[in-house]
Amino acid sequence: MHVSISAIDDSKRGDFYRVHSEATGANWCYCVAWWVPTWEGWGQRTAEENRSLREGLFQQGQYDGYLLYLDGKPVGWCQCGPRERLPKLLEQYNLVPDPRIWAITCLLIAPRYRKRGLTHRFLAEVLEDLRSRGISHVQAFPCGDRDLPDEDVWTGPETAFQKAGFVLEPDDSKQPVYSTRL
Repeated sequence: MHVSISAIDDSKRGDFYRVHSEATGANWCYCVAWWVPTWEGWGQRTAEENRSLREGLFQQGQYDGYLLYLDGKPVGWCQCGPRERLPKLLEQYNLVPDPRIWAITCLLIAPRYRKRGLTHRFLAEVLEDLRSRGISHVQAFPCGDRDLPDEDVWTGPETAFQKAGFVLEPDDSKQPVYSTRL
């Protein structure tokens, strides 16, 4: 089993959509939840609206994450980029803008590839790539310790971030913020 990651760019759009497909159950959000200005009306948005927003982000050069490949097949997605590019995230968590801090805001493994340790390997490789690019501070916003179905843990499992060396910042079990220095 060969595992690799790749930062998304224009040549990987098709792979992004293969991960965000009906087969994975991720064909509604298209990882735009943090890009809309407010949660108001979020649940009423259509898959077409979200895909259109994602396409607009790509057209603006917003390639905001990494793809996970297993034996050359795209099986995972991690949304990651400068934290302050997402005003809704800053507001929701009451964070002060800081261009030096990056945020991991989505972590998805296609359902048939879950429970194989891929999340941990994916996260470790993303962090290594960020370190090699000179990023020194990364935050994550997992769902907390609530019992949720896998599809609702879209910001990543708390234990994966803990295992990767992230430390809990403010102690808010409903909205935990984890941080690591690279």
